Amino acid sequence: TKCPIRPLHTYLRISDLKGCKEGDNVTIKGWVNNTRKMKKTSFVDIVDGSCASALQVVLGKNLSDSVDVVFGSSVEVSGVIGSTPKKQLELRAEDYRVIGNCPAEGFPFAARHSYNSDYVREHLHLRSRIAPFAAMLRVRNAAQRAIVDFLHTEGFLQIHTPILTASDCEGAGEVFRVRPDSQELLKGMQKEEIPLEEAFFDCRTYLSVSGQLHLEAMAHGIGNCFTFGPTFRAENNKSPIHLSEFYMLEVEQVFTSSLSDCILLISRMVRSVTEKLLDTCSDDISVCHGESKGNLFEWLGDSKEFPILTFQEAVEILQRNSDRLKVPIDPKEGLMKSHELFLTDFCCSPVFIVDWPAALKPFYMRPTDHNPTLVSALDFLVPRIGELIGGSLRENDYERLKEKIPAGSEWYLNLRRFGGIPTAGFGMGFERYLQYLLNVHNIRDVIPFPRWPHSCSL
Repeated sequence: TKCPIRPLHTYLRISDLKGCKEGDNVTIKGWVNNTRKMKKTSFVDIVDGSCASALQVVLGKNLSDSVDVVFGSSVEVSGVIGSTPKKQLELRAEDYRVIGNCPAEGFPFAARHSYNSDYVREHLHLRSRIAPFAAMLRVRNAAQRAIVDFLHTEGFLQIHTPILTASDCEGAGEVFRVRPDSQELLKGMQKEEIPLEEAFFDCRTYLSVSGQLHLEAMAHGIGNCFTFGPTFRAENNKSPIHLSEFYMLEVEQVFTSSLSDCILLISRMVRSVTEKLLDTCSDDISVCHGESKGNLFEWLGDSKEFPILTFQEAVEILQRNSDRLKVPIDPKEGLMKSHELFLTDFCCSPVFIVDWPAALKPFYMRPTDHNPTLVSALDFLVPRIGELIGGSLRENDYERLKEKIPAGSEWYLNLRRFGGIPTAGFGMGFERYLQYLLNVHNIRDVIPFPRWPHSCSL
């Protein structure tokens, strides 16, 4: 009998074999992950990237003697489904064909070896062949889908915000400038009184540091919406939680004047997405966790809401525990990562920090009702990572915003003139969430091709 074949394919992926039974004829394609040669039989473990499991292929003596089984080579195998003594499916090969050989010389990985992440990172183009990294890629895919599905279920519309922009949303000057490489092109396009480097767009242009302002513009006509895409920061920061290019989820809620609405949505999203991934991606998450012990997500079984501290309360906790801090807290400088991690340990949980000094936050955040020197902003801190999410109520008072808006952003101010509404929103670094979920120390190991200062290979 033939096992059902996936549309548009003449072979099955290993993850599809769950629907097969003993006696089914199948063809699989993948890479040799391990080999064991006996007197009359050879066993070959094949992986194809579709799941954490390898498929054991049994080669009879004739095939075993006639084919070259090499670690890392790509192969096509046809045969009959059987089962091992442990009742796991295996493939008893009738035909074995090498698609692409993999010479050991020059290939950086070998069978039955484990490698540290620094070594694997030296071979970005090949690291999807390593089990933990392949598992991370599958979880990354599932996490993006789970986040988008959650927000769609909540009635949010996905918007594609631009990567090229004329604004610096955060106002910190941490932007990459963009211009064509061709001087001839620029000279041919240059207008009077326009600098040569600005000739293409007639203005300075940057890679986006955030899609928030553009997302707010769309929210003023379509309601609740979100964007999920690449973001760029020109920071000389090589820490294990910073990248020069990363993916960010940004969400805008309309007709809300309460930071509690934002906190509730974040709490529900983090809980829902994490629970779903721990359930549906358990094998891959286990591969990524490796030897990690203990329950990293004890808070999932706790029905209580995440703790909420004001910035002042957080400062007081840190000051009372100054003897346990490596670096003392300076309220004028905000929270360092070590302070954030102390607070999550202190609370034994992720924690929200709200009501921040206005001087520490961007211009678009709304002052609190009780103190104009504070803004209705939040940081959501998680263990081992620190800040995962930042958000706020948006300033919707035209006159107040006019006093502090940067030059060139009049269009953003005009949103308050023409049918303006109270809004709130937040942004989450996707790679930081994956670090937290998978217990990965370095953010460079949760993105396929990381970019950081002095490194933009491939």
